[in-house]
Amino acid sequence: MTSSLRALACLLWIGAIAPALAQAQPANLPPANLPPPGGEKPIAFDVHEGTSMAVSASPDGKWLAVDLQGSLWIIPAAGGKAKRITDYFNDARQPVWAPDGSHLLYFAYRDGGYDLWTIRPDGSDMRKLTEGAYDDREPVYSPDGRTIAFSSDRSGNYDIWTMDVATGALKQVSRDPREDRLPSWSPDGTRIAYAGAEGMMGGALYATDLATGRESLLRKVDGKADAPAFGPAGQLAYVVQDASGSHLYIDDAMVSGTENVFPFRVSWGARGGYHYVSDGRIRHGGSRKSTVDFAATLEVVRPVYARAKRDWDSTQPRKALGITHPRLSPDGSRIAFVALGDLYVVSSKGGTPENLTKDAALDADADWSPDGQSIVFSSDRIGGLPQLFIRDLRTGKDRQLTSMDTQPLGAAWSPDGRQIAFIDVDGRWGVAGVCVVDVATGAVTRLQTSLGQPGSPSWSPDGKYLAISLSYKYSNSFREGTNQVYVIPVDGKTKPFWQIPQENMSLDTRSGSGPAWSPDGTKMAGIYEGLLKIWSVDADARPMGPARAYTSDIAFYPTWSRDAKTILFQSNETLKTIDMETGVITDVPIDLSYRLAKPTGRTIIHVGALVDSVRDVTQTNKDIVIDGNRITAIRDHDPAKSDAGARYVDASGLTAIPGLIEFHSHIQKDFGSNLEKAWLAYGITTVRDPGTQVYDAVEDREAAEAGVRISPRLYTGGPLLEWQRVYYKMGIAVSSPAHLERELARARALKYDIQKSYVRMPDIYQRRIVEAAHAMGIPVSGHEIFPAAYSGVDGTEHMGATSRRGYSPKQGPGGMAYEDVIQLFGQSRRTLTPTNFGALTGYLQKHPAYRDDPRVKLYPSWARETVTKDDDAMARIVGPLLQGGLLSMKKMYDAGTRVVAGTDTMIATNLHAEIASYVDGGLTPFQALQTATVNSARALNLDAGTLEPGKLADIALIEGDPREDIANTFKVRTVVANGVVHQVADLIAAVQ
Repeated sequence: MTSSLRALACLLWIGAIAPALAQAQPANLPPANLPPPGGEKPIAFDVHEGTSMAVSASPDGKWLAVDLQGSLWIIPAAGGKAKRITDYFNDARQPVWAPDGSHLLYFAYRDGGYDLWTIRPDGSDMRKLTEGAYDDREPVYSPDGRTIAFSSDRSGNYDIWTMDVATGALKQVSRDPREDRLPSWSPDGTRIAYAGAEGMMGGALYATDLATGRESLLRKVDGKADAPAFGPAGQLAYVVQDASGSHLYIDDAMVSGTENVFPFRVSWGARGGYHYVSDGRIRHGGSRKSTVDFAATLEVVRPVYARAKRDWDSTQPRKALGITHPRLSPDGSRIAFVALGDLYVVSSKGGTPENLTKDAALDADADWSPDGQSIVFSSDRIGGLPQLFIRDLRTGKDRQLTSMDTQPLGAAWSPDGRQIAFIDVDGRWGVAGVCVVDVATGAVTRLQTSLGQPGSPSWSPDGKYLAISLSYKYSNSFREGTNQVYVIPVDGKTKPFWQIPQENMSLDTRSGSGPAWSPDGTKMAGIYEGLLKIWSVDADARPMGPARAYTSDIAFYPTWSRDAKTILFQSNETLKTIDMETGVITDVPIDLSYRLAKPTGRTIIHVGALVDSVRDVTQTNKDIVIDGNRITAIRDHDPAKSDAGARYVDASGLTAIPGLIEFHSHIQKDFGSNLEKAWLAYGITTVRDPGTQVYDAVEDREAAEAGVRISPRLYTGGPLLEWQRVYYKMGIAVSSPAHLERELARARALKYDIQKSYVRMPDIYQRRIVEAAHAMGIPVSGHEIFPAAYSGVDGTEHMGATSRRGYSPKQGPGGMAYEDVIQLFGQSRRTLTPTNFGALTGYLQKHPAYRDDPRVKLYPSWARETVTKDDDAMARIVGPLLQGGLLSMKKMYDAGTRVVAGTDTMIATNLHAEIASYVDGGLTPFQALQTATVNSARALNLDAGTLEPGKLADIALIEGDPREDIANTFKVRTVVANGVVHQVADLIAAVQ
């Protein structure tokens, strides 16, 4: 068929469906395919603005296609009702029309990877064009419709590729180390232009001549040039993001004025007109500028389910579930592990373990000496941060092995007993080097500079190599990769190298999925798909065959006996051993329990002022009466009234507020127990950890409940549930629906308080996570907004933050959110944890004396510098988004969103800066205080967050009135956690 005949056929076809499109009503919308998992009736509403929305005009100019909140919609070019043509679970993005108008081309994440798809404008004939482990994005047709250009990470970097429509043949176009995205064809089809990203806000426009393969620079600007799009006469439209905003340029002229332009390709018309999106609205540019009004119907639910409630009253025995990093002794007779804050040893047949340390320190990561007579472990027992210690089991004495400014974890004893390898945590989120220490002298040798959250080392039997798990990235545009085996020569001379047991398949996590090198050197053990798998290796760890599963139940943290005949591993709440010769799996029952530490007696606190977080008033001269761990009365202070046997606290010069709740922080062992002391010292009595390493947070939670370590209340989840690719060490690379079910079963067994669905989890499986979590009575959170709000996800983390798309569906340029996002939050009444990265910088500029506060000394040196130095790297990266994010947050709050304060950092100064930023955004100081008290407590189903009789006794005593100046929350002098009174001076005494 000639191009003219194709065009005629397209016009006839569009003419036939035009009446249906024009008359489309909400009842005509395609189904969402699946109802909300809880059976709630969806709430429908119309929106008239779209956040991070792209637009494409049909070749005849009659129709517009947009990608509002991950669905494709068709809108009459003159405006009107939008008709959704895809279901909710596609994450379909950036549609473009075929040159003949017969269908739309787009990229979508329907089954766990971005691929190219086509669909007819009536929603029929949806077809997938690409497959495989790689992400393919941002497709566009050549002028003749015979070839598709797109960006892909299939080369190990984002480059521009083409696909022959007839044959499917692929060809790589660009090959530069930078990240090339958003291709566009020249009108004659001889060149492809694209954006080349360099860093967060750098990038220029390039073009490659398809005949010669020669690349040329098209535009270099101050800021970031993005989204090139050739017009019919050869004009070049592009978007420039700089310090003043996001602007549309055509050739060298800015044509958008003060609009906030979204960084997607302009859709050109045949006569030189064009469409684009700015400020959430569809614009038509050209000789006359106009706005295309539309209405699109979205749906949300307000999930209803029976919420689990933590028991803060019963002191009956509770089974310890947080057994961390259990290690089989060389002779296979004993197991060493850490639980409830201490180091234990138990028979490999099970029984009651022996507590070796019995102190208030944080202990972690035990390993046996080759002769089985000593155990090395990390501990902060000397009052600072964790160091390595060796316990001599014959004498019961401990010897400190390291004394470092950074934190050694994951110790592994060398086969000859002379050295111990470890990861040396020296940066944010578990960034660490790899070191060895001489057992006799304590001399430390660094083998590897800082790596991206490496796993713990495993020795080769000959002592020549250390194997760790490390993320093998697909590209620099998106951080995720697969966890693979990284081999480090111990001689310090040979370069490290990768060994990849299964191409494009990830070890589940770097926190306990191996690799574990067998003592005979012939095999490695690791966890894939939730299962214990073993593969043969040569002396250099090169895989010699496929990885084979040895379990059908979920497994974690495998360790070998010296004869390589037995492997110990964890499975849900149990330990198990497997006989490698027979395959027989045997449970190892551990008899370990604890009781809730609950104070007794009466405490009366006389306060000069009180803000209860219920009423926006400051009460004066009150007594707070506490019996055990609950407030039983708040009464006027009467000096003549005396309660026999009560403990009195004179806080007559201080103001009582509810203990603060940090709603988003990730507990890390490298901070030691000082982390929990610091939270208390800053007035934080409850911390919610939405994602962490398997078993670690459970151990933290139980050690806190048992009173082994001084700590706030901890509400903890498990690992971040990712899909096939993973970035964080605290993430799990879920490989399949069956694997997901294993992870959900582990969540039930370990009694998580929350489940977090992370950025690469497909929407359809996120729905399954909601169904399972709500059946457990626990909420689900994630970074997503839609279809999360339809699937019943309870809350969203961050105004911006990581997105699998490379841009946020919650925020456009400048941090701005528009009506779709505001209504999705407001109508669903979901929680939002803004985590305003960059807020700390402005806060400390207003209050410079806070930099020198002695509490910051509780943190590692690299961490405290984020407060003490005037150089906040996070603020430089995301600071420009802060003001727009605050404006948007206020609109969401006013629409009915439950805003809860969290920071995504461990440094507690940030929580005070966070709630102060809400005041900058338009909340009153009292409303800002509620985000870190009553709002968060309700979201946790916790009897705290207000000062009222019957509530748990979590109280911060501060100088000044936070209703007058929200920055007064920083001035904590005394804190009461679960009824126990702590003086800030005592909490920080060890580091004075």
